[in-house]
This record gives sequence, structure tokens and C-alpha cells, in this order.
Amino acid sequence: MSIISFREHFSLARKRSDKDVTASGSHPDETRVLLYPPGLPRVTHWPPRRLPRFVQHSPVAMRYFDLLKPLDWERLPWQPTGPRPGPRPASPLPYIAAFLVKLNQQIPTIGSLRQFLVEQPALTWLLGFPLQQCRTARYGFDVASSLPSPGYFSHVLRTLPNPLLQCLLGNTVTLLQVALPPELPFAQAISLDTKVVIAWVKENNPKAYVKEGRYDKERQPSGDKDCRVRCKRRRNVSPEMETTPTKEGQPAEKLGVGKGEFYWGYASGIVVTKVAGWGEFVLAELTQSFDRSDISYFYPLMETVEARLGFRPPYGTMDAAYDAFYTHEYFQEAGGFAAIPLVERSKTNRQFTEDGLPLCAAGLAMPLKGTFINRTSLVVHERGRYACPLLYPQPDGGECPVAHANWPEGGCLVTLPTSIGTRLRLQLDRQSDAYKQLYKQRTASERIFAQATELGIARPKLRNRCSIANQNTLTYVLINLRAYHRVCKQRGDNA
Repeated sequence: MSIISFREHFSLARKRSDKDVTASGSHPDETRVLLYPPGLPRVTHWPPRRLPRFVQHSPVAMRYFDLLKPLDWERLPWQPTGPRPGPRPASPLPYIAAFLVKLNQQIPTIGSLRQFLVEQPALTWLLGFPLQQCRTARYGFDVASSLPSPGYFSHVLRTLPNPLLQCLLGNTVTLLQVALPPELPFAQAISLDTKVVIAWVKENNPKAYVKEGRYDKERQPSGDKDCRVRCKRRRNVSPEMETTPTKEGQPAEKLGVGKGEFYWGYASGIVVTKVAGWGEFVLAELTQSFDRSDISYFYPLMETVEARLGFRPPYGTMDAAYDAFYTHEYFQEAGGFAAIPLVERSKTNRQFTEDGLPLCAAGLAMPLKGTFINRTSLVVHERGRYACPLLYPQPDGGECPVAHANWPEGGCLVTLPTSIGTRLRLQLDRQSDAYKQLYKQRTASERIFAQATELGIARPKLRNRCSIANQNTLTYVLINLRAYHRVCKQRGDNA
């Protein structure tokens, strides 16, 4: 049975007698509305009393009516895809809302989602799926025939443009900015972190038989062509610890090589802000394959944060993976600083003069000998070579006060980025109260990840990057949407 046009349906509705309409279980004026749901952009502006009676009497449908109506469905910039979209192109909004329902209900698979919607005809109408008329059905339409197949649901999730879902996430950020008390500082301090998303492939299952190369990056898993392999964490173990221990433990420095924990998968990076007494909120998110470094998330995420907030957050906290000169420089330019643990890349505790020159082991300022552009790092930047002050620009005839080992070889030569961030990361007082207070906010991202894990982000039943990235974005949309309702409840407002 095909979906009839509005004109054909209107003609049929007028020809039907009131007796037939009453037998179908709805009011004559309601029948036209039932078969042609106006969709979320219009329904979310209605008062509940305007909804059809069978929707008002459905607790599930009304719960999602309250949950989804704050989102600005009307301004989502979706455009029909394909060379011939037709006069009435299918809107992706019912599918987006259905995927939010899937996450909120913690439904594991697409097939289970469709079955859930079949059992909830009022919710199917509310989400705005085009309906097929059925005079023998209770509400005048056949729910099972109106919904697409599980395969088409999966196709939509895979082909949805992620920027469309990012608009929804940005909308939740705006909602939270408006809902929170204006006197509270919003997003003045942020936390950035990443979480592994384990791919749904047999290589990640230690009980599954893999002939060889379980974590060989040259052997791509057949179950997911987009996932990549990487070490999640590494710990030091001795050869004796590979079996049942038979003697007392040894100090860490006596242990053997590190043992890595590898996975095929992806990583989800987020920027979170905490408002004391109100909760944690997601400002931006990005999903990449697992082989990308943690630091590669910094600039894309912060650019999104700036676009959504209209300003650059002055304070940020991250783990040691983000200890780079440009992360410190970023927050210094915004008028604050970054609370990031120091990664010791050399044995020397480098100090600087007030004008930015590094000090040698003898405490002498090392002049700049020359500069060059480093184009091989993640961020293209200028680096400077600083020479021994006793030998450059001209030898002064003196001897090195500390008899450094490099003195016979022409004195010390140090290569450092010329950015102010180099001095900031090395001279930051990590024992100060300001640093410790800011660093405590790093747990805000961990609490968001705990909520996302409960919604199934860690092990999704999906097999491609686009679907996983879209589901991750919708996961954070739902987390922010729940937080928005909590904020409204705490303020005594109606969401």
C-alpha cells in the first residue's frame, strides 16, 4: 500500500461517513491530522491539548514530547540529497528523533528500535513519519507499513551529514546558556579529553579465533573498514608477571618492557564545562579513528567551541597528552592559563630570562643563533637555535663556569619553539592553588563520559565511522538535553 497524497486523503476523508470514522477510533477532524503528522518543527510548538487524543493518552509519546520540544527543529539546515529528490523529499528529522529515542531507551540495535516504534503508534505519529492509511487499524493507519525497514534506518544513520547533528548539539549549548542564571560564569573554564570507542569486530574479542595478526595494522578487520588500531594504555610488567606470581613484587624500575592494551576502534573527543551547583555540559565533540593522536583533537574542538560561544574560554585543563606549547599559548592569549601536567622531554629543568631567552646550565642567557620553520609536526611553527653565550656571536675567551660536557664540542646548543607557550609550559607553577583548583575540573569530562558509557558509546553495535560519529554526536545531544531539563526543573521553570 503506497502513501497517498494530501489531496487524495482529504477527498477520502470527506467521503467517509462519521460512522466509519468513529469505528476507526478517532474524530473526523482528527483523521486528517493522524495520517499526515505535521512533524516535530510544528508539533513542538503546540500546547499538549492540541495533540490528538491518542497521543495525549500515551505516556511514552508525551514523555518524548516534553523531552524533544526544546530543540529548534524548525531551523535545522537540512537539504534534500540526490539528483532527483522529488516534490516532497523525505525529511531526516523523524529519523534523527527516532535515534534519540533509541539512545534514551538504551535500545541496542536498529531492528529493536523499529519494533519499539511499531508498538508505540502514538510515538510514531509524534516523530512525524509519513503514515499509510488502514481503515481497519485502530488509529486509521498501519504502523508497521508506515515505518521503513531496519536496513533503511541504518542507511539513514550512515548517510546523515554530521554537520546537521552538530547544529542540534550547538542548539543545546544555546539552550543551556539561556537557561542557566545569567550571573553564573558559563564556559570560562573547559575540560578536554578523549574516550576510546571499541569497534564491533572479532579482533577485539579475545575469545574469538584470529589466525594471525590480531592487532596488525596492515590486516584491516573485515567487519569494519574504517576502524584503526592503537594502544589504549601501557603498563610495565616483568616476564615473571606474565604467569602466576611466585615471589614478592619488584620496584617499577626493575620491571621489564611495557605491555600494551590494544584495540581496533575510534576515539570520541569532547570539550566540557562545569557550572558549580548545576552540572557539566558538552560544548563540542569530534569522533576520529583510533590512530589519531589525542593532541589532534585540540584545534578542531576549540574552533567549534569558539564558534558556539562567541568567545575563547580563558582557562582549560587536560591530561599530559596535551602538554604542548600551542595549548598553553592558546589560553594565555585568552587571558588565562592551562592546567596541564608537565611532560619531561629532557633531563634539564629549563629556565628563561624575562625577554624569553633560555638559560644554560651555568645560568647564562643563550642568544638566538637562527630560526627555521618546522613543517613536520602537527602544528607548523617556528623553532629557534640558541647557542652558548661564551662562544656566540664571538668567543670572549672565557671558560664554561660549570665545565659542561658539551664545551669541548662547541658549547651548548638548544633548539626550542620560539612561541611564548614554550616558556609557559616549563615555568607554570603546578603547585599553586590556582593550578590545583583548575585541574580538579578535569573530572567534568570523565563524568560526561560516564553518562555516555551508560548510553552505549563504548561498544556500539555499528560497523562504520559515519554511523558511529553520528551516534556519538546524538549521544551528547541527549546528555545536554537531559541536563537542560534538570536546569529548568532546578529553576522551577517549564522546559
